[in-house]
Amino acid sequence: MSNTLFSPFSFKGLTLPNRIVMAPMTRSFSPDGVPGENVAAYYRRRAEGGVGLIITEGTGIDRTGSTNDPNVPHFYGEAALAGWGEVVRETHAGGGLIAPQLWHVGAAINHLNPNPPEAESPSGLFKPGKPYGHAMTDADVADCITAFAKAAADAKRLGFDAIELHGAHGYLIDQFFWEGTNQRTDRWGGGTIAERGRFAAEILKAVRAAVGPEFPVIIRVSQWKQQAYDFKIAKTPDQLVEWLGPLVEAGADVLHCSQRRFWEPEFPDLDGEQGLNFAGWTKKLLGVPTITVGSVGLTGEFIAGFGGEKSQPASIDALLERLDKGEFDMVGVGRALIVDPDWAEKVRESRMDELQPFERTALGSLV
Repeated sequence: MSNTLFSPFSFKGLTLPNRIVMAPMTRSFSPDGVPGENVAAYYRRRAEGGVGLIITEGTGIDRTGSTNDPNVPHFYGEAALAGWGEVVRETHAGGGLIAPQLWHVGAAINHLNPNPPEAESPSGLFKPGKPYGHAMTDADVADCITAFAKAAADAKRLGFDAIELHGAHGYLIDQFFWEGTNQRTDRWGGGTIAERGRFAAEILKAVRAAVGPEFPVIIRVSQWKQQAYDFKIAKTPDQLVEWLGPLVEAGADVLHCSQRRFWEPEFPDLDGEQGLNFAGWTKKLLGVPTITVGSVGLTGEFIAGFGGEKSQPASIDALLERLDKGEFDMVGVGRALIVDPDWAEKVRESRMDELQPFERTALGSLV
């Protein structure tokens, strides 16, 4: 197996034992927003199974509408934070490192929740031409930035090893990036991605001030959105720098570059069908550590998998070749770790015949 995949990697003073990152995946097993012993045990099992860094499911910051599912965990309130403290203790006891993903869903619609909280977003739009919720006032924006910073400070206080901001997939931060959902004419909008990215940059600055200069901060970004799978914010490398460069300047240490399929080139017109993927181009242009993610270790892509399509274990040889070349630094693994907490250990020991397929029924329990 690749020496690189199971070699240590350090950033901002944090040393991972290997390059495998558990990708954040909503599990909805925290009634009233409070993670219990079952959630702590779930993350501990992945730590014991050899994952280098665990990034938790998205956790709602202290804003009405930050989550649109009553069983998604909060990252505020005495009970929820006590639950997360237990998650940290169990994960560390299992030998792992862990970061919470701090989240606000914005105007994302959850059709399974008949009584969602009032949604807030840049312009009160779920997608272009689809109103949902209300547009945020200046005070809303300021309070939201403060809430992200407070959650980051609480994460550090509870003993987490890093934090990740969810800036992808058509949720709140990404809704500010996207001109289709950010039609503001004030300082939080504008005709360029650099202008629309000011909200994310100000969150990062506030988070950095809250956790100090040495605490690791990750932000997850994506070109695609749940509202538009094929959309691209950055259509050229120059636009990629214009978008993500200010995030690094504002305090991001690692960019978690989400694709639906990690093997797809980001700019095939420039470097061909075997060209660099999203994480590869980001690292090349900005010189910061990147995480690649998107249907790693399974056939098919993850949206179809969550939609009901069965996925079988798949070779990661092509991924490892790219990792060995240094195109990116870490590898995010999602569905494969839902069904198999020992996925990392099995891969390390080349026990490929023991890897498990993924079916949507696996979402019904915490293994």
